Amino acid sequence: MRIIGAVIDEIDLHRLTADEAILKLDKYLHQAFMAGFYQVRVVHGKGTGVLRQTVRRELARHPLVQSYRPGGRGEGGAEGVTIVELALR
Repeated sequence: MRIIGAVIDEIDLHRLTADEAILKLDKYLHQAFMAGFYQVRVVHGKGTGVLRQTVRRELARHPLVQSYRPGGRGEGGAEGVTIVELALR
């Protein structure tokens, strides 16, 4: 885990409603971008998959997101984590 200022390179959204997660994710992405991160982890948990789908749908249209992918082995797994590449400044 990396920390720049008061921002870490990971946000945990599991156990939130979809609406709560979207608000928190948007705020976090802005903070991470301003802190200079180029990659962050979004932990949404496995559960039913609704939160994962909601998060990825939001990432697909977010202006600060260059790309995203499911987490790999050792990163939290494809179902529980999404790795986000932020746009370049």
